[in-house]
Amino acid sequence: MKYSTKLSDAIHILTYIVINQGTDLSSTQIAKSVNSNPVVIRRIMSQLKNDGCLLSSNGRADPKLARPADTISLLDIYRAVEEDTSFLKIDTKTNQNCNIGRHIQTTLDKYYNQVQEAAEKEMNKIKLADIIKEIQTDN
Repeated sequence: MKYSTKLSDAIHILTYIVINQGTDLSSTQIAKSVNSNPVVIRRIMSQLKNDGCLLSSNGRADPKLARPADTISLLDIYRAVEEDTSFLKIDTKTNQNCNIGRHIQTTLDKYYNQVQEAAEKEMNKIKLADIIKEIQTDN
């Protein structure tokens, strides 16, 4: 199973931009910190820009947050960069001739939705400013 790291990379990018304001904020420089490819960084930054988390202009290495860090939640960032925001996936190819296979999807859907709602509620409480503050405190 492949796991996405887009959320952690997006948080890394935004944190890097805030902490290093006034320095080289090119996708190449940010990519060195994330240990990624500049193209991947630009793609994530574009998603963050499209979702109202980031301000940037093509050809200028001067990105900024679109709004204060204490108003950007992990949930905002997650929704900006993940195409499918469901945390848990249900196997849709179960045997419908089996009593369990016929009912497992609707049963799990109810519980998975509870987990999704709880996780989103917690993610909404955590702000980008909290992460920035903790990183700056650790330095």
